[in-house]
Amino acid sequence: MTAPTRLDRAVGAVLGSAAGDALGAPYEFGPAGQLSARGEEMRGGGGWDPGEATDDTQMAVLVAESLLERGGLELPDVFGRFQRWAAGQPKDIGLQTEAVLTGGQPWDLAAALHFQINARAAGNGSLMRASGSAVYFSAAGRRATMDAARRIAALTHGDRAAWEGTAILHELVRVALDGADPLAALPATLDAVHPDHRGRYGLVLAPDWHPGLATEFNGAVWPCLGSAVWALRTTSGFAEAVRAAVDLGGDTDTVAAVTGALAGARYGRGAVPAHWTERLHVPLPGFGERVLYAEDLRALAQRLLEAGSR
Repeated sequence: MTAPTRLDRAVGAVLGSAAGDALGAPYEFGPAGQLSARGEEMRGGGGWDPGEATDDTQMAVLVAESLLERGGLELPDVFGRFQRWAAGQPKDIGLQTEAVLTGGQPWDLAAALHFQINARAAGNGSLMRASGSAVYFSAAGRRATMDAARRIAALTHGDRAAWEGTAILHELVRVALDGADPLAALPATLDAVHPDHRGRYGLVLAPDWHPGLATEFNGAVWPCLGSAVWALRTTSGFAEAVRAAVDLGGDTDTVAAVTGALAGARYGRGAVPAHWTERLHVPLPGFGERVLYAEDLRALAQRLLEAGSR
């Protein structure tokens, strides 16, 4: 078989993340093993229509479109799009993200003030939306892509743990888009993580770690990213990895979205099952009646790759 091209991998990351999100959505907050037990893929449930992507992909699209329309990272514009989306009453929105976006504070203070008051902001809400930005910044190199990830994450998450997790994901996608092994890149990636957070990420990304060792719910950034890397490490294909992520239970849509970004970047768009993408759709609350489909996501990924390479 011919190895996927860089474009194939970029589309795989964006489309694969969205497909994982939609696959996992009906199983969110359920016990482990539900997907295998029920055998139902892209059939909806839990308030989601068949193939409907959640806030994970919706926010990823908003970040991506801001990068393209503004010609780079303009944080106030990204935050404004997030606020417009939140005001559009999406079916799902993280409690922390909602508090930051609807609290009336300016874009550069809202997350930090929320963290000062609540002292809890290490959810996976910035990790889940990173597929498009990871593609866009992939040509800029390790330092630049990890820094961009941190800045985008900080819009809604005041805890640096969330910034560092998102930065790791950006870098692993970058490595995969280059055709290299993201798992082999973990030691060098961890060296670029802030020293205060390197140890904890080193633990959940270690070869002998598995989700059963998690000390927090996988809605937290550490076990979410660790579970996604575990799913990539212990499987040999895109669909197998994403199914393994959903079968962990808990925050199934986000763990599967992160896994889908990594596995899609590794295996390419051809590995994303057609019966997943044919039903896939991404509504955008707050933006009229807009709905993106698989072909729209493919085109979005191509534009992100091309714009980031200029």
